[in-house]
Order: sequence, then structure tokens, then C-alpha cells
Amino acid sequence: MLSRVARGCHSSLLQLADATTAAPVRSLAAKQLLHQHRTMASQVKVGDSLPDIKVSEGPGNDFSIRSLFDGKKGILFGVPGAFTPGCSRTHLPGYVQRHDDLKAKGYDVLACVAVNDPFVMEAWGKDQKVDGKVRMLSDTCAELTKALGLELDAVERLGNVRCRRFALVIDDNVVKAAQIEEGGAMTCSLAENVIDLL
Repeated sequence: MLSRVARGCHSSLLQLADATTAAPVRSLAAKQLLHQHRTMASQVKVGDSLPDIKVSEGPGNDFSIRSLFDGKKGILFGVPGAFTPGCSRTHLPGYVQRHDDLKAKGYDVLACVAVNDPFVMEAWGKDQKVDGKVRMLSDTCAELTKALGLELDAVERLGNVRCRRFALVIDDNVVKAAQIEEGGAMTCSLAENVIDLL
């Protein structure tokens, strides 16, 4: 969370950057604050509808994310990367293990999305023995991630922009709850914490 001073700068930076006659914002700190504000301003929130953006479930199987949740209740959760330690040891396995609990509460769709190619996501699903309990979705070019405002700058560690950890509770394509992690945290988007919201 931004301090009072940072919040004050925040608003001034926006006015400066958005003014058509203003000089470009050049300092690194100013650019970071501006990016953070724009990301927060456009970040998915309760009441939003899912965007009509294609994802892949295995090679050659592309479809709109909206088609997955049409007329259904479900949970879409995002992870920074397939086969990464936290995602493989905790995040994905938690949803696989709690599948029956979520189904009993009326949630028919459980889907995991990451900025990885469909071959990697398919292989990760097999490695984790998801056995159809969790749909393994590829957001190859981070289009869905960006549309939701959930980018994570992981260039130094993972080579590109990735998806922040999050969990969205969805009913007929409308977001009913949004659990979005800060940085690399892994708490509020875990299966057990999402179940507590339902």
C-alpha cells in the first residue's frame, strides 16, 4: 500500500503524465508509481465481467474465457508459472485436493491460468495429476492477464511478464469475489482461503 506521501505524488504524476502539454515522466521512481497506479486503476474487481479473450487448453484448443463460465459458477486462479516451486508444491495442489469441497458448494469450473504455452500447461497438469479436476489454461501472450490488470514483472527471474497470483470467484462471467496477491505472496488466493469466502 502506498504511503500518504506516495499517494500524493501519485496523483501529481498522473496529472503530469496525462496532460497533453506535459514533458514525459523520466525518473524511474515516477514511472514505477505511474505504472502501479494505472495497473491498480484497471485491475479486475467485484462486479466486473470477464473479458472476451482467448485462452488455450492444450495445443490447438483455443476458446474465449467467457465460454468456460457461461451460465456456470467457478473459480479462476492464476499463477506466475508452471513448474515453479510455490505453484507446484502449494497453489495448484490445493485446488486439486479441494475440488470435491468446491463442487459440493456448487462450483463446477475450476481453472488455473498462467503465462505459459499450452504444451507446458498440459505437461504440468499431467505432472500434477489434475485428472480433469482443474482446467489448465494457457495465456500465452498474457492478453488475459493484462486485460485483468494482473501483470507481474518477472523478467529477471522468469524471462517475461507473468501473471500475479489471484483467485476470482465467478458466476456466469461476473466476478463475485477477487483475491489478489501483492508481489509474490501466496495467501489469500489459496484454495482454503477462497473456500472460506463461499
